[in-house]
Amino acid sequence: MKIAILGGGMVGACYMQAFLDHGHTLAGVCDLQPTPALAEQARRSGIVLHTHIGDWLGEAELVISAVFGAVALPLARDAFARMRKGALYVDMTTADPSDMRAADDAARQAGIEFVDVAITGAVNLGMRKTPLLLAGAQAEQAKALFEPFGGRLTVVGERPGDAASLKLLRSIYTKGIEALAVECLTTATRMGLTEPLFDVLQDIDETPLRQLLESMVLTHIPHSARRRNEVVEAQHQMRQLGLQPVVSPAVEALFAATAHAQAANRFDGGSVREALQWLADNVVASRDA
Repeated sequence: MKIAILGGGMVGACYMQAFLDHGHTLAGVCDLQPTPALAEQARRSGIVLHTHIGDWLGEAELVISAVFGAVALPLARDAFARMRKGALYVDMTTADPSDMRAADDAARQAGIEFVDVAITGAVNLGMRKTPLLLAGAQAEQAKALFEPFGGRLTVVGERPGDAASLKLLRSIYTKGIEALAVECLTTATRMGLTEPLFDVLQDIDETPLRQLLESMVLTHIPHSARRRNEVVEAQHQMRQLGLQPVVSPAVEALFAATAHAQAANRFDGGSVREALQWLADNVVASRDA
């Protein structure tokens, strides 16, 4: 297959080499300000390096976008006008999900197939084997192209934007856990209790993730007031050690909001789905909505 790559950063350079190693040919690589390393990689591989998209995109059966998310949509629209009908456009950027759906609409009008691909790991670590989420009518076709690289690939549906949305949802959890890990472990280190803490947390490690999260949601509402008090005490301990809580005040605020909502509009139990709906309507909902 003949492939064009837009964006020669870490992602673009990684998959450029991956496709070359698996027998594909490159119609060209486009980067506004190519680094010396990218230029050398292109020279060694005999690939034409472009600084602007142009009619050369019409040679490609597959175009991969690996640019910054902020420019992904206008670049995609420009590219569609240069591509051949029926070609596949794979967007691997960090564009907003709504931009992904807008790009899909523009692609269909131009006779182009569009697939949203979200990278859910660190490419600098996993390289071509980094896990990917794929969404779009031709997601299975795109999956087949990436499968030889050995990474975990998951098709999440036919609607572009869903892969990007799931990546952001994942980030709420992973980045939140990361921030809590920093706050918790720095406190444990200051107290000389890091290793005992890991022992105390062992039961959490042994509980399946879905079971753990659903249990947290179900017990959060009735126990929010008491748990809020525990968070207050935990912050007091940090401050006594000369540490300033950053994440915990927000945790306290959420528990306090749930306790207040429970007092005003009592939730008497139900399914996880019902609890989440109650929380969305009574606690997490925007006050400006």
